[in-house]
Amino acid sequence: MILLRKILFPFAILYGLITAIRNWFYDKGFLKSHSFSVPVIAVGNLSVGGTGKTPQIEYLIRLLSPNYKIAVLSRGYKRKSSGFLLAEYSSTAESLGDEPFQLHQKFPTIQVAVDANRKNGIERLLALENKPDIILLDDAFQHRKVKAGFYILLTAYNDLYPDDFILPTGNLRESRSGAKRANIVVVTKCPPTLPEADQNQIRKKLNLSEHQQLYFSSIQYDEILYSETENRTVASLLNTDKLLVAGIAKPKPFFSHLQDGNDEELEFPDHHDFTESDIQTIQKKSKNKPIITTEKDFVRLKGKVNSAQLFYLPIQSIFLSNGENFNQQINNYVEQSTGNRPIS
Repeated sequence: MILLRKILFPFAILYGLITAIRNWFYDKGFLKSHSFSVPVIAVGNLSVGGTGKTPQIEYLIRLLSPNYKIAVLSRGYKRKSSGFLLAEYSSTAESLGDEPFQLHQKFPTIQVAVDANRKNGIERLLALENKPDIILLDDAFQHRKVKAGFYILLTAYNDLYPDDFILPTGNLRESRSGAKRANIVVVTKCPPTLPEADQNQIRKKLNLSEHQQLYFSSIQYDEILYSETENRTVASLLNTDKLLVAGIAKPKPFFSHLQDGNDEELEFPDHHDFTESDIQTIQKKSKNKPIITTEKDFVRLKGKVNSAQLFYLPIQSIFLSNGENFNQQINNYVEQSTGNRPIS
């Protein structure tokens, strides 16, 4: 695979040139970006997958939903539907996509919608009788047809964008210079005790502009495993033989957090659509053992695997420091935007 990526280097140069020209056309106004009167916060990355966008979106929901009506708009990757779709009681992971459906189930009081055309999606949301005060755009850093009011760029600690290259030789969707559009850059998936000296090295490597703020965050695993029938503590199952199942971009930390010497692991591609054959494999390997999966995979496995065996482990994004500053920066942007004040 590494050799093939090197062979494809000329295509990476071509792809980088095309994306650079596209961005230049948007920057100069030859291609139109649409702005909206409500606060629009875009969360995304420069690389393909695995930076922790969903935990960051969840963090923003928890921060803002007590005071504002929130809508999350996603393209609904790998969903089996098309056009604009607003989540409702009958929605499924197949119709919305796994991550939007996860948000819909986890935060039933907010609006969750999917549309590959983000401009159309925002317009449809704002046409609703109960229209949102704030719109969070999931994975929309490269969606230049919409000009968000605030951009949060994520880059993973073990896969920083300055160390990467354009697709297909690397994993970048566009040049590293695209980071200049971000108001905030968050280095995600850091060790919980990342030394200040290491943070400073990363700060130098990213070389952000004066107007950009840098934060460091880590993934925090819940202490409880959840299922449709019961909840168990992680500690109670750590020394129990179990089957670990993950269909996410980078499952190694998930496996490592739960792994015991006698556990089996099943790894699937990110956003995997579990087939009947996959389900049979899971059931065969699990026998009567607990099956522990990610929250994203749970919404696709629920109803297909014995509910008494199937558990999921939630995660949250937490800041190593200066979390209050991040919160204040987001709240300041929202409050200063037209017509938006906290709900009384």
